[in-house]
Amino acid sequence: MKVLGIDVGGSGIKGAIVDLRTGKLENERFRIETPQPATPNSIVETIGKIVKHHKWKGKIGVGFPAIVQNGIVKTATNIDKSCINQDFASLIKKETNCSAKMINDADAAAVAEVIFGEGKNQNGLILTITVGTGVGAALFYKKMLIPNMEFGHIYLPNGEWGEKFVSDATREKEDLSWEEWAKRFNLFINHLASLVSPELIIVGGGVSKKWDKISKFIVSDYVIKPAALKNNAGIIGAAYSFSFK
Repeated sequence: MKVLGIDVGGSGIKGAIVDLRTGKLENERFRIETPQPATPNSIVETIGKIVKHHKWKGKIGVGFPAIVQNGIVKTATNIDKSCINQDFASLIKKETNCSAKMINDADAAAVAEVIFGEGKNQNGLILTITVGTGVGAALFYKKMLIPNMEFGHIYLPNGEWGEKFVSDATREKEDLSWEEWAKRFNLFINHLASLVSPELIIVGGGVSKKWDKISKFIVSDYVIKPAALKNNAGIIGAAYSFSFK
């Protein structure tokens, strides 16, 4: 089965066709900058452009930067507040004439890593952290997803708001070196781990490509590994959401 996976992020919206048997992309991913403001209409129109680019007529799985419950968007941190309580699956179907399914973007990346990536041989408790414009987190236990775990929104022992303290957007805005940022991330990831005691922590998002620069500054008693699927995880997991009951 093949599904068009689309990953909606705070800075870019990208998509590719995914083979759900293998978790592999069937073609080159296509990316468009996230419109500003990121309103429901502008987001859906951008998704429509990606669908047209791929000449796609089948199912669409969408990873979205918000809590998603029964297909309804419930929060809006890095998108416009007008997205709250919107049924994006219905809006996308109206725009593209394709059946669509929504999932939290961090959950999508976690699904990909647990099914096809670094966590595929681990059946215990897995914590995934996805670092991008914002910070997403997800928990899996025995391959079962515990959805919408917004751990990026916690406050750290130093009083800092987790997402603002360690997001890649913050790293760029404050012009932090990888060492400076990694020391912040070390505090964040160890605090999260102390709350849930995972058997494996997977770090995804753009920073996973810089793991060689980061890992030497990460000191932890927990097993921490970079995501195997890098920036494709969100696309793959969004597509795979059609396999959920």
